[in-house]
Order: sequence, then C-alpha cells, then structure tokens
Amino acid sequence: MARLGLAVCAASFHLFLLLASTSSLRRAPTEADTANHARRTAYHFQPAKNWQNGPMYHNGMYHLFYQYNPHSALWDIGNLSWGHSVSGDLLNWAALDTALDPTSPFDANGCWSGSATILPGGLPAILYTGIDASKEQVQNVAFAKNPSDPLLREWEKPAYNPVIALPADVPGDKFRDPSTAWLGRDGLWRIAVSAEVDGVASTLVYRSKDFVRWERNAAPLHASRAAGMVECPDLFPVAERGEDGLDTSANGAGGVRHVLKLSVMDTLQDYYMVGTYDDAADAFSPAETERGDDCRSWRRLDYGHLYASKSFFDVRKNRRVLWAWANESDSQADDVARGWSGVQTFPRKMWLAKDGKQLLQWPIEEIETLRRKRAGLWRGTRLGAGAVQEIVGVASSQADVEVVFKIPSLEKAERVDDPNRLLDPQKLCGEKGAAVRGGVGPFGLLVMASGDLHEHTAVFFRVFRHHDKYKLLMCTDLTKSSTRAGVYKPAYGGFVDMDIDDHKTISLRTLIDHSVVESFGGGGRASHLYVFNNGSDAVKLEAWDLATATVNVVVGDHHGLAAPALELEPTRTTQ
Repeated sequence: MARLGLAVCAASFHLFLLLASTSSLRRAPTEADTANHARRTAYHFQPAKNWQNGPMYHNGMYHLFYQYNPHSALWDIGNLSWGHSVSGDLLNWAALDTALDPTSPFDANGCWSGSATILPGGLPAILYTGIDASKEQVQNVAFAKNPSDPLLREWEKPAYNPVIALPADVPGDKFRDPSTAWLGRDGLWRIAVSAEVDGVASTLVYRSKDFVRWERNAAPLHASRAAGMVECPDLFPVAERGEDGLDTSANGAGGVRHVLKLSVMDTLQDYYMVGTYDDAADAFSPAETERGDDCRSWRRLDYGHLYASKSFFDVRKNRRVLWAWANESDSQADDVARGWSGVQTFPRKMWLAKDGKQLLQWPIEEIETLRRKRAGLWRGTRLGAGAVQEIVGVASSQADVEVVFKIPSLEKAERVDDPNRLLDPQKLCGEKGAAVRGGVGPFGLLVMASGDLHEHTAVFFRVFRHHDKYKLLMCTDLTKSSTRAGVYKPAYGGFVDMDIDDHKTISLRTLIDHSVVESFGGGGRASHLYVFNNGSDAVKLEAWDLATATVNVVVGDHHGLAAPALELEPTRTTQ
C-alpha cells in the first residue's frame, strides 16, 4: 500500500487553510481562544504569535528562518524581521530570538525574503532582500557570528551592505528573493533573484567569488512578458533515478536534472519545470518546451492554498525537502483577534518521477512518530453507490488518513467530448461537485464534517473519458466547509498524472491538523470524518490519531526553547 500511495497520490496535492465549524466560530474569537491557542495547528510550523524564508541543516540541527512581524498578526512593510526556530527532527521546534531585524540603512524598512547557504569551512550565510531607507529593494548578506554555536543565535550584517544594489533597469519595488546559492564548476557562486526588467518578469543570475562582490549574468535564467512579477525562485538538482536528494551545487553531469520553481503573484500559485541547467552559460532549458515561456502554463506544485515554497537538501536523511507558506482564508480582523496568521506546510520529500517530467511529493517519514491510536482497518469493504461511512476511533481534527479505492470497471466513466473542458480542472470541480452523481465517482473523504453534514469539505476523485483516454480528476470542494459569510471557499482541482486504466486503484493520503489540511490525493475541515463512495468497489482504510508536536509554544520566558528535546547530532553541513 505504501508504494502504491507514493506512485499514485504524489502526482497531485491539495493544501487548504479552513475554518473551524460554525458552532465554535459564529462569535468573534475571545481572549481565552488566543490564550490557549484553541485553533492553532498541532504539528504544522507556525510562530507562537503574530505574522509569519530559508530552511537549512547545520551541525545536526534543522533551522527555519521565516519572514516574521514581531509586532502584529498582519503583514507590515516597516516591521518585517527574520524569525528563527530550530529543531532536531523537523517536528518539534524551539523559538529563538529573531535572526535579522530592520536596524540598518540598507534594511530600514524591513528584512524581506531570502535564503541560507553554508559556505566552505562551515560558515552559514544569509542573503536577503532589504527595503532600504529610500524604500528600494536591495540584496544584503549576513553571517553567523559564531558558526560553532549549534543554535546559530547571533548574526552579523556587515556595513558594506548592500552587496547587490538596485539595477538601473529594474523598478525599486521589483527586485527581491535571492535563492540558495550554488557552486558552478568554475568555482563561482550563483544565486537567482526575482526582478522585473524593462517590464519583463525575469529571474536573474548573479555570480560571485567571495559571496560579497556579485556580477549579473547578461541573460536571465528565465523571462516572460505574460506572467507578471514572479517571486521566490528555487533552482535545484534532482536525480534522474531513485528518491535520493542532491546537494544544491550538484551539476548536470551523470544522471542529474534540474528543477526551476517560480511563484507567480497574479495567481498566488507555485509552478515548476524539470529541465537541464548549463552552468557555463547559466541557462535553463525546460524538458517540456511545448508549455512555453509563460510559467503559468508549467506544472503546478500544488493544487490548493500554497505559495512561496522553498526546498533544501537534508544531508541527514539524504533527501530534498520542501516547505511552503499558506495564508489564512478569513479576514484580517480575525487574524488580529486570533493573535497569529499564517502557517508552513508540513515538510515534504520530493523526487523525480520515472517520466522525468514531474516531481513526486510525500510527507516526510517523521510524521509517523506522532501516530497514536489507530482506527479499525477495513479490507475489502464495499461501499455501495451513495454510501457514507463515518470513520470512528480517531480525532477528526488531528489525524493521518490513508485510503485505497478499488475501481472494478471504467465502462461508465463520464464522456467529455469538448477538450476545452479539460483545460480548467478547477472549474470542472465546481461543476461536478461531490454531490453530483457520476459514472465512476465521485468517491473520497468528507473531512472535518459536522454531525449533520451541513458543514464538510469533500475531497474526492472522479474519472472522465476523452476519446480513448481516461482522465482522473482530483477535487476538493470547500463551498460547504463553513456557513460563515465572507470566507474564501472555492473548489480546487487538478488532474492526477497516472494511468488509471492500468492501475484500477486510487490511493488518498490526508493530513488533518485543525485549521490546515494537506492531501496527497485531497483535503478539508469540522468534527466528524467520513469516507464516501459513488463509484468504487472495495475500500481499504487506515487512520491514526496524531500526537501534538511542540511548535514554538511560549513556556514562561523561554518561548518554548526548553520544551522540545533538541538532540544535537554533529555532522557535515549542507544547504
């Protein structure tokens, strides 16, 4: 089942930030809600309070640096700092003092996004965008003051900043987000920086010998007139075969491909393309040239509420790990009343599929250490058309659920004659909701459902047929996730890139964590958990209660530092 789940579910992902059931949220959040963090996630990373860039593994510790407003639950141009938390296992996190604060002329109006890199000799360095005293975006560097400190608690910002000034052909507000640096075969460091050059959305490459003096490459790594401003570039290598990760500086020789990921502002989505990278010319050539230069036509990293993703090479487990940010679905007033806003996705392992064109993703294995009570295991259970079965024995607000649906026949799959209907899977999910009976499907989960099912989020599949090809659509319908007005409740959807005619089984993995749900196959949010079927034959299901991790909980004056068991494991460093 595990291998099937990886092969099937990892092709499509949905992440959602939702609201609690109406019974608990018709009123405004009270002081008691804020005090006891009643709606905080249990194992997804978020700061102890307020609004929430660069992950790194160094000397046996995981570090997460993140854009943070220490003064408010809202984003604020003048107050953004770099928060800093550490972990020994990517599950339990201890909050440290902020690593970077807007205290210098080159970042007087905020320390914005950037990345961390380990330099030769084990010196950690941070490249970040500062909003200077003139409110222009410039790129700055900071170094760990004491590299031997496993917690890297102090950082120095040299007075010679900025190391990359605003270029003459770039507007002052469109030059940001330096990537993790990588070494070329010529021994020079490279970084990618997002910019708008003469009206063209561009990903620029800069080279440096010493991480201080940087020179811009004549040609951008990527450019598009259609996409608008893009952000948070991530260029990293992947092995052509197997699931092992690669160091960021691995070159393109010997079975290595590269992935270019970009975050597009006008869609608030992340897109990527697998291809080849030439470090002599600093040129990226996508494998799927038919998708064009507009990165909005590239592959989606996730089909839900996810943005500004960032990956790093985890040398301890020899894997490429992905983080991303998800913002709230309700109002700013709710953010202020709640006392916090924003959450990081649960870390995902990434590797290249056998087709060499798409990335596969799966929650890191550490999540399984949180598993506690297990629900009854169903094997070969038949759910008739229209059947709904409650999953009992686990807490529906904090669970890990795996389901495998067996499809006995595809003969009744709905026909789609107009190929244009297949170009907008999100619209198709809205038209063909979970309540609309189909030929093969819908079937899936009703997540965080009220007892009367008036509130629920449906995570489901259905199969369509276009000519002689079968298309598997995965949807998550949020329209009934809450009865509150003014809440963002769309239907999300995407086609799962698999041969459904060959497999005849579909696997769904869903992590439920209070206000956020991630599905490798689906997602949702309320108080009951159901599996439903309008088209499959047998169901195999496993569900576990998940324990609560320690994530930046404020404990006295220590801000959670003493709470997690942070085991140090000295080893070589990487980025």
